[in-house]
Amino acid sequence: MTLSRTFRRASAVLGVVLGLLPAAAFAQSKTQAKPAALAVPETVIFERGVEYAAPDGTPLQLNIARPKSGDGPFPTVLCIHGGGFRAGNRESYDKLVLQLAERGYVAATVTYRLAPKHKFPAAVHDVKAAVRWLRANASKYQIDPDRIGVTGGSAGGHLALFLGVTSGVPEFEGKGGNPSQSSKVACVVNVYGPSDFTKSYGKSVDAAEVLPLWLGGDLKTAKHQHIIASPLPWITPHAAPTLSIHGTDDKYVAHEQSVWLVDRLTAAGVEAELLTLQGAGHGFRGDDAKKSDAALFAFFDKHLKRSK
Repeated sequence: MTLSRTFRRASAVLGVVLGLLPAAAFAQSKTQAKPAALAVPETVIFERGVEYAAPDGTPLQLNIARPKSGDGPFPTVLCIHGGGFRAGNRESYDKLVLQLAERGYVAATVTYRLAPKHKFPAAVHDVKAAVRWLRANASKYQIDPDRIGVTGGSAGGHLALFLGVTSGVPEFEGKGGNPSQSSKVACVVNVYGPSDFTKSYGKSVDAAEVLPLWLGGDLKTAKHQHIIASPLPWITPHAAPTLSIHGTDDKYVAHEQSVWLVDRLTAAGVEAELLTLQGAGHGFRGDDAKKSDAALFAFFDKHLKRSK
């Protein structure tokens, strides 16, 4: 079944009507320097540069942290960096994966293929391959395969959302390895990721520059790609519980994108929450960063940790 037929079937079932929502936008910086290496806590085992897939001969790696002691298997979180689908690096989430490991999680941050060389759905294929790799290596890393969540920011938030709403859609699995494993995730924390690319022109400072690089054209020349690459129309009652964190002064991804997302998930009967940070932009600092982190940890604890 083609992506077009699969999308039409999902749209018919859900009564999705695109083009009725107000405008919003997204993107991120063109370049992003790798952060300095962090000190690894004594309670954590941290491995860098582990290859998880090699689609079309392109080696893809992840950094993975886990508790040094304790009773596994552990809940697990996959972290996906942002960068407008054309930049960014996995090391930007090293701090978070170490924090998660200190809290009793296995956590990994991944590299994925970037535009313009690799267009949609290459990055989707890659992050799904990463989830399958985690399940395939569950015994080695003490991962509980039934308790895998995902988070990401900006473009990474979009990819996290896509994992949450396209479980069981074979066209998005790709050939990244471990085909016998599922790419399903138990929950999603989206940090200012876009939900509807068809409405991403007009309020974003660089969507008009970024999206054509990843989707192969603008709305006039590649509208279908904008539709099928958007998480919003793929939402069904089977989507993963989702927390979306977004600032009201975001110039790259308008706050409305998260409002639409949470409204659509709720309408489908899916647990969904929106944490709105008044006056916050694209990239949180100070108290906003603390509130975002606290909400992320609480959401993962609620959905991934077993009650004692």
